[in-house]
Amino acid sequence: MTGGRRHTEPLDVHLIAVRDGAAGPEVLLSRRAGDVYATGCWHLVSGHLDGPWEDVVTALVRETREEAGIVVDPADVRAAVTVQHRSPAGGARLGVFFEVKRWQGTPEVMEHRVCDAMGWFAFGNLPEPMVAYCRAGLDAYRAGARLAVHFQEPGDPIAYDPDADRTVLVPDPGSREDLPEEVRAFAEQAVGRITAWTDVSWAREESRVWRARGAEGGTWYVKIHQNGRFHQREVGALRGWVPSLGAAAPRLVAADERLRAVVLTAVGGRSLHGATFSPAQQQHIFHRIGQLAAAIHTSAAPHPAAGALPLGKLERHLDSARAHLAPGDEDFIRATTEKAAGLPALEAVPTHGDFQLRNLRWDEAADVLYAIDFERSEEGPAIRDFVRLSDAWHGRPDLRQAVMDGYGRPFTPEEEVQLAVLSVLDAVSGISYGAAHGDPELVERGLRTLARLRAAQRP
Repeated sequence: MTGGRRHTEPLDVHLIAVRDGAAGPEVLLSRRAGDVYATGCWHLVSGHLDGPWEDVVTALVRETREEAGIVVDPADVRAAVTVQHRSPAGGARLGVFFEVKRWQGTPEVMEHRVCDAMGWFAFGNLPEPMVAYCRAGLDAYRAGARLAVHFQEPGDPIAYDPDADRTVLVPDPGSREDLPEEVRAFAEQAVGRITAWTDVSWAREESRVWRARGAEGGTWYVKIHQNGRFHQREVGALRGWVPSLGAAAPRLVAADERLRAVVLTAVGGRSLHGATFSPAQQQHIFHRIGQLAAAIHTSAAPHPAAGALPLGKLERHLDSARAHLAPGDEDFIRATTEKAAGLPALEAVPTHGDFQLRNLRWDEAADVLYAIDFERSEEGPAIRDFVRLSDAWHGRPDLRQAVMDGYGRPFTPEEEVQLAVLSVLDAVSGISYGAAHGDPELVERGLRTLARLRAAQRP
């Protein structure tokens, strides 16, 4: 200890109650009133510990009941973020913020002496004025941070002011390296000052993606492509045929070929990857998927014929995948791909190139399906966009039929054969890549595809 007095900071707890709203997730806020700090400002349900005998979870449950009249089970409390805060007057405290998504009762104002309103607000449309300390906790929570420092300076307003935002996010030990400074500057030149960055990159660490929230509340995605070819493909698609999809796809805001970076507008909905829906909802979604595929494939005039099927890398991929194949798989692969030699060339149309559930988002309230991630987009036979999607309808003929109904036509016999050939090639490529890069999901998907195709061929 270098001298001076030890910190004896107050400890308080904050409730981040979250529910699904028409425009996305909403958070519960109350407005302070009367002879209290920050009167007239919106704030989270919060409070201090009653004493050294009360733990933070017990305090949160108690404060939630006392202030909002709802009952929270301690088992439903999730740690969100911790914020060390200093007010403009110099007083410091430690705030522990908790996420809760389930409770009993309906929130209402219970302490009218210190609160005159309570309501639900979309994270992208938070009310004003809001306590800066509260806003710091919500911004850190939305950024996925575990710890933040919010030390205000003398003269700073108590209410949140984007021009006096003192929030500093402390990186997690296992987080990826920081966003390159030149990419940060490129993004801010395109959309203005960005106050919160969230790394939302796919776990395979190929292209890197950040969600960026602007000082004025807008949201964008900033992406660095893993190579120049992917960058050129995505930028070409976003400048070319993707705008014809309208609101069903992001819009390109800016691109930098040297950095291999793009800034994209955000789209709504939630990813279909891993999502669960009722059978009726699934049929509706897959009908929308068929409609979206048709919109992609008719977004530009077709060319008379596409090139040959991509067989050039088969032997190399087989060498890497062979150890994982089941007995009979290699014979089946060779027998299937031999059919490619006699197949007629199909028309070339714009294709997404990675048309699968993880690149599709559905907004249930608006009934809109969105497509993202166009870095594998290129012209080719329309059937290539159903290669990875076909895994999602396996065992569900109703879902395949829903796609066909939305697409507006069934596959031709030539397309059915090409779908089998392209699926085999994709399966072998996935097994090869997954085995080399420690990605068991890719290996499993490839093996599942081979087993499915072999079973379909049996009498």
